[in-house]
Amino acid sequence: MQGALRATLVAARGAVARHAGGKWRGGASSSSSTSQLLPRVGQYVRGAAAADLCSSRFPAVSWGGVRMFSTPAKQMTVRDALNSAIDEEMAADNKVFIMGEEVAEYQGAYKVTKGLLQKYGPERVLDTPITEAGFTGLGVGAAMYGLKPIVEFMTFNFSMQAIDHIINSAAKSHYMSGGQLTVPLVFRGPNGPAAGVGAQHSQCFAAWYSSVPGLKVVSPYSSEDARGLMKAAIRDPDPVVVLENELLYGEAFPVSEEALDSNFVVPIGKAKIEREGTDLTITAFSKMVGFSLKAAEELAKQGISVEVINLRSIRPLDRDTINKSVRKTSRLLTVEEGWPQNGIGAEICASVVEESMDFLDAPVERITGADVPMPYAANLERAAIPQVEDIMRAAKRVCQRSGEAKRAVA
Repeated sequence: MQGALRATLVAARGAVARHAGGKWRGGASSSSSTSQLLPRVGQYVRGAAAADLCSSRFPAVSWGGVRMFSTPAKQMTVRDALNSAIDEEMAADNKVFIMGEEVAEYQGAYKVTKGLLQKYGPERVLDTPITEAGFTGLGVGAAMYGLKPIVEFMTFNFSMQAIDHIINSAAKSHYMSGGQLTVPLVFRGPNGPAAGVGAQHSQCFAAWYSSVPGLKVVSPYSSEDARGLMKAAIRDPDPVVVLENELLYGEAFPVSEEALDSNFVVPIGKAKIEREGTDLTITAFSKMVGFSLKAAEELAKQGISVEVINLRSIRPLDRDTINKSVRKTSRLLTVEEGWPQNGIGAEICASVVEESMDFLDAPVERITGADVPMPYAANLERAAIPQVEDIMRAAKRVCQRSGEAKRAVA
């Protein structure tokens, strides 16, 4: 493979040299050796193999300011996206600090805070005792005083120990003080089911916290989501709940140059259309976005065009994007890992019925986690969590029922 790639690069070198009038704009002549010129061409050749073969340390080759080859997209894990966002915000504002169980010496239970203690010291990266009620209350007080705490829960299941501070102190103080108090802090950590951790550690808190006025709630899927939403949350003057997913931390996604900029943010309250379609709208957040995209890919092979909306923000919910999509596709399927009653899908269904009911060609369907405490046995756990095949079956039902309804009217 490398031999073929080298031949391609040599040919590219010759073409570039001829275009540049016998000279590389970087300063080397066209008679330079292949070993000297390959690194420069390598900056503009797609693929990881080219990146391995060619160094990117040399100046770019161009003529007329036009790049003739494109660089490969940078890959970044969700873990590293969160880490870089927190790092940059701590560097930009010395009021930002992070605390939680094992965030400092151990570098974070999931290594999201890796390297921050060494960079910012123990005054801004604080290990706490196992007392969520204590350090969450401390965070709320620090935010009222003017600092910008990031409170990490090792899992959001443990946030129930501190839910009074989150709901009665953080969410309500701005309103109850007549606007005199602001509470700019972030509550973050893994949310929802992971794998084999049982009923007490597998709950999705999206519906719990998004029902509370005064809180903003976001749930990233990709690395760009994680990076942009974390930055937006830290900069926000209100308390923001960032619901991450343990199983996504190690997953890598392409990240654009724009997203790597230190000023990049994802606006809270704005959904993203991950895939456009015409037959059916699917809404999802966090890990279920990936499952929905896989289902949409398979459904496309069967002639069903699916539009997938990554909610990103749970409160505020981007109702405009959802309703606009439903008015185009005339069908809706909501997907989430949480329980069905009073879930995010239920809220979306209500919104669509209120604003776009006349556009629906079929009843709305919801895919949720099973309405039971999470089983521990692996086979039962899988059955209790939505799978790609569940989404595909529901999508086919929606489209089939749409056809039946049209035939009945005819």
